[in-house]
Amino acid sequence: MKRFKLIFVLTLCVNFSFANLLYDITDGKFRARNIDMPQSMNDGENYTLLVNNKAVVKYNYKTGATVDTIFSVTGVKNCPIKQISGYEFSPNENKLLVYTNKKYRYRRTFTADYYVYDIKRKEIAPLSDNGSQEVPLFSPDSRYIAFARENNLYLKKLDFNTESAITTDGQFGSIINGTPDWVYEEEFEQTRYFEFSPDSKMVAFVRFDESKVPEYSFPVYLNKSKDELNTYPTFSKFKYPKAGENNSVVSVCVYDDYYKNIKTMKLGEAGEDFYIPRIKWTNSVDQLAIFKLNRNQNQLDMFLTNPKSTLSKLILRQTDKYYVDYENIDFTRFAGDNQTFIAVSEKDGYRHAYQYGINGTVIKQLTKGNWDITNIYGFDEKKQILYYQSAEVSPMQRDVYSIDLKGKKTRLTDGKGTHNASFNSTLSYFVDNASSLETPNIITLRTNTGALVRTLESNAALSSQFKSLNLPKKDFFNFTTSENVKLNGWMIKPTNFDPNKKYPVLQVQYSGPNSQQVLDSWHIDWEYYLATQGYVVVCVDGRGTGARGAEFRKCTYEQLNVLETKDQVETAKYLGNQSFIDKDRIGIWGWSYGGTMSLFCMTTGEKVFKAGIAVAPVTDYRLYDTAYAERFMRRPQENFNGYDKSSALLRADKLQGNLLIIHGSADDNVHAQNTMLFIDKLVAADKQFEMQIYTDKNHSILGQQTRRHLYTRMSDFLFKNL
Repeated sequence: MKRFKLIFVLTLCVNFSFANLLYDITDGKFRARNIDMPQSMNDGENYTLLVNNKAVVKYNYKTGATVDTIFSVTGVKNCPIKQISGYEFSPNENKLLVYTNKKYRYRRTFTADYYVYDIKRKEIAPLSDNGSQEVPLFSPDSRYIAFARENNLYLKKLDFNTESAITTDGQFGSIINGTPDWVYEEEFEQTRYFEFSPDSKMVAFVRFDESKVPEYSFPVYLNKSKDELNTYPTFSKFKYPKAGENNSVVSVCVYDDYYKNIKTMKLGEAGEDFYIPRIKWTNSVDQLAIFKLNRNQNQLDMFLTNPKSTLSKLILRQTDKYYVDYENIDFTRFAGDNQTFIAVSEKDGYRHAYQYGINGTVIKQLTKGNWDITNIYGFDEKKQILYYQSAEVSPMQRDVYSIDLKGKKTRLTDGKGTHNASFNSTLSYFVDNASSLETPNIITLRTNTGALVRTLESNAALSSQFKSLNLPKKDFFNFTTSENVKLNGWMIKPTNFDPNKKYPVLQVQYSGPNSQQVLDSWHIDWEYYLATQGYVVVCVDGRGTGARGAEFRKCTYEQLNVLETKDQVETAKYLGNQSFIDKDRIGIWGWSYGGTMSLFCMTTGEKVFKAGIAVAPVTDYRLYDTAYAERFMRRPQENFNGYDKSSALLRADKLQGNLLIIHGSADDNVHAQNTMLFIDKLVAADKQFEMQIYTDKNHSILGQQTRRHLYTRMSDFLFKNL
């Protein structure tokens, strides 16, 4: 009897511990401790960090010793601010921009109150007295700051403490100067669309005319103070171009401060529909690099434009039978003498680096092989060495490399796990942020040869704490589908796994273009909790995912969800053939693109999945934004059948299994309209389902209590239905 009581008590303790595990995961208890990335000083020997949101402190790379306190809110007489959210040095490092009162508009853009701090004089003053600012930028000579406010651009002359307007036509819902509209911010991941010329005398900027872009609105139910009742909801309204609709009409303009005029650069035919994902000045005042992407995003042109004459010369054109990845633009590096530049292309089927002459002719292919470059960190012109990241060892890993122009290549990291680098200004040191499935992030400082200088963060306490839980481990596996496609995956088996038992399985996936979830890196999510509850959890990256070459990544073109669904269904059938899997208890879940996939996998007409969860799914790509949907699908007017094939709305009547669909009511990205239209189709088809709405939550459904509720809701659904 005593033995029975002891076992009962121990069981209660274990269950209580595992119940707490879910909240520990959703609260981020097992999230690796990261450090603020060191901001390199010009000398490359020292760096700065923001300390306690109150001070900017200078340290030595090699020793880590404190060198100086550059700025402190307590060290400045009559300092108008009590804390800062971030900072930026002027190019000559004599001044510092600090900001506070940060307010996000969407996912990336924000306004803030910026202040200019004179380091030598120890004096601080507001950048502007006329309202909060966006994305301020020092001129190369450190004498000016350009910034945006309420759709216009302004110029602050620090020598004279004067502010003048560069543009005056900015208007909400119509004209935006120098900052992105919604779709550019989300899909081209850029918050600033203006740049100073090398001589600091001109400002190039992108002008967005969104007057003909359709408007989307959604209700906001809660009062911001949360202690007052909103008897009537308010509405959030913004311009959101859905697939096939009008985009902003964009143009590139250059403001000349000497003549106080603005010229529009000549880029193509009047009425031509295109994107300008990036502009970059070369090292010549006569050459502004403008990157122009056609509406279908299968042709990327790099022009060198003379800001005085406004004439543009086509230097480099990349075309693709699928689409050209705009992210490749960010890898472009112009040489100091302006005679060459480094750029990335997928012309041989993989993403590789090339050296070009300034006229666009290929001088040399710098990297080569059946693997993808995944980042470029910099090019040392003196030593003629390129530093980059790639998936050469394995698509599931990342390493940092150097290669010189003669082809001598050196791997600077250990060939294990995932390494992300942050180099200093002189490319002499880099911070290596490394992790693996079983090891949380170890952050070290290394020389440019890969030699260890010192450890910045070991996450040893987290590692020890997590290991003490004795949770099951993730293991990699792969299998080949009936279409002879090899797929990579990971699996977590249940606590106290018994190979003679049969277990339910949940497939975790995102599946979106160029995404990866099967990666040898530290990521603790609720799969560990589910493993303690007797579930096998599996993740497989199907076709369309990244680091396996252009063809694998882009084969889903014009038919999103089709091949990805086949691969997830094949995964389920492969798992069903394993001796320890109950093939009648297989579930699937995902968020965003992964939520769409959950709906697709449950509406094939086959009884493959017993249960599924879809969070914030796109249910028809005609409901999603232009830049994303058309990048992979072209416009609906050109690919009507493809959009139909990719629509969950048109297959809702085939739903098999138990479905939980979840959405935030204030999702500005994947609108709740997607879910509302899908459930209408389910009702019409007499298909029962469960639903969860989160009031005024956006695409990320954030908040500690909200996340606890969300994951408890999903867990309870699985316990009941799988």
